[in-house]
Amino acid sequence: MDREHEEMQFLGVFGIFKESYKLIFSCRKIFTNITLALILPLSFIYLVHVQVSSVFSRNIIHKNYEKLSDLIFHEWIYLWFFNVVYFSVFFVFSLPSTAAVVYTIAGIYTGRELTFNKIMSFVPKIWKRLLVNFSSINAAMFIYQIVALVVLFIWSISVGQLAIMGDEVLAILVILIIVGLLHLTTIWHLAGIVTVLEETIGFPAMVKSKNLVKGKLWLAVPIFVILNLAMWLHHIAFQGLVVEGTTMGLANRVVYAIICFLLLSITILFGLEIQTVIYFVCKSYHHENIDKSVLSDRMDTYLLRGYSPLKANDVQLFHVILVRT
Repeated sequence: MDREHEEMQFLGVFGIFKESYKLIFSCRKIFTNITLALILPLSFIYLVHVQVSSVFSRNIIHKNYEKLSDLIFHEWIYLWFFNVVYFSVFFVFSLPSTAAVVYTIAGIYTGRELTFNKIMSFVPKIWKRLLVNFSSINAAMFIYQIVALVVLFIWSISVGQLAIMGDEVLAILVILIIVGLLHLTTIWHLAGIVTVLEETIGFPAMVKSKNLVKGKLWLAVPIFVILNLAMWLHHIAFQGLVVEGTTMGLANRVVYAIICFLLLSITILFGLEIQTVIYFVCKSYHHENIDKSVLSDRMDTYLLRGYSPLKANDVQLFHVILVRT
């Protein structure tokens, strides 16, 4: 189905979800291969982390009850080491998944012929850029959390000592911190798309993402809240039905584990699709329509000559029709 790019700015929450659904089914075979190659391992790693972390947590709580401090210390070391390995492996699969999905959607929007081999050959060429972007985002998140803790600490030693309005001030501070975190999370998600399709990288990509989301923040934030809530529900379901569901029997736990695994994979794929659609919605809202012929040529250079980022003068302010297969 054809859609004029200018019309994408009018998509709401339901429209974005519907658009993402159509994208998946327009290239079912390719997205199935991406899911099998990248997203299924990502989901498996995530659920293994939930399982192993729960085991470590139970051991720490049990040994803490018995006051075996030396054993507790070793359990914390093992848990820390496991988390380092987990985040490293998760990172290895998450960035290629992002690159593959974004490249596929860009290919759909440019009406080009896509193959799974082409998509996978593109992934290594963009991986380093996403690595820099990921590091920048983590640094920004870390700084924000430190600032938030400092603000709460200052409140605790000053305003927090006042009997009047103390709780009210704390509630306001917490709300502001949460709002800021949601804003930063939205910028984080879009910055990954900007890094793949445009010339900016790292902190400039975050600035570009911040500018893009202006005017659509009210739309993007609820969607990302829904996606994060879905991930949280998957975590809770797996925790309760599989990790802690010892009374249900092994067969039932295996069935629940498979269901959680498949649903989580679908959620991750759908989430990556939605992030990319929001990017194009924001581009449309700011009348920054990407010339499909230029974008298609850039995608060819990724494969033939290495990465050649989209230049600023490639962004056209013309009425462009994006063709959907």
